[in-house]
Amino acid sequence: MWERVFVPTDRGTFEVFVRGAGKPLAVTHLYSEFNETGDRFANTMVPHRKTIIVNLREAGRSPKADNPTDLDMEETVEDLEAIRKSLGFQIWDFAGHSTGGMLGLMYAVRHQESLSSLIIVGAAASKDYAGQADCIYNPEHPLYERMQELRRLQLRIDISIEQMQTYGQETTKLSLFKPENYSQYFSGNVRKSVAPVRLAHFSRHDFPKFDLTGELPNVRTRTLVMCGRHDVQCPIRCSEEISDLMPNSEMTVFEESNHYPFLEESDKFADTLGAFLKPKDGVTI
Repeated sequence: MWERVFVPTDRGTFEVFVRGAGKPLAVTHLYSEFNETGDRFANTMVPHRKTIIVNLREAGRSPKADNPTDLDMEETVEDLEAIRKSLGFQIWDFAGHSTGGMLGLMYAVRHQESLSSLIIVGAAASKDYAGQADCIYNPEHPLYERMQELRRLQLRIDISIEQMQTYGQETTKLSLFKPENYSQYFSGNVRKSVAPVRLAHFSRHDFPKFDLTGELPNVRTRTLVMCGRHDVQCPIRCSEEISDLMPNSEMTVFEESNHYPFLEESDKFADTLGAFLKPKDGVTI
């Protein structure tokens, strides 16, 4: 289990979950809600770092939003900065998957001086990912209608936790290279959920204006970009664009993965991550 910690800041008191030892690394997702059971993506960081999972505003026991703009990606980055400062870290690493990766890119654009490194998995640098022919968010994609139906169901405020989990499972299966392996990948006791208010805000406010392609060439943060060859949410060209734009980045492709390479090719992912987080002499940086 992860240790729950409440972090008081000048922007409110945030709920985080901590596990591991060593230098600090933050993990979050733009609209996930975490608890003591942790997160499968964050679990991959624990062997290398003191890992801090952050419940963002309107998730878990973190603060509510006073205004809709409090949930904007820019303001969310400022919340992360306030948490970092309150915890006493001069710098930390940040790792993000999917929209967590998009948030990580925004963080680097606004505060690269606070990041020792950046790990971006299955993400994109702009809203243009949704217009690609092989993206499941493109209306022409054969699975588009099913994905949208599941997202609408997840936005409802009158559904039970069990229903939310069922819709989440069905959504996830659409983004696996081998959906028949769902039970193998998602075994164990991790029980995170969706924060509906944050998901709705992303869809209506953040997504339409999201574009960091002009700013990323100015980011000098050491960055690892990873993506599944068959990613239907943020197709591989999105990760290639991120890597091309960021001058201090490297990229690894997972040939038998969709949107979850840290589960679908877990051994290769662990090896790649470990090599990035350790210098060549084997001493953790």
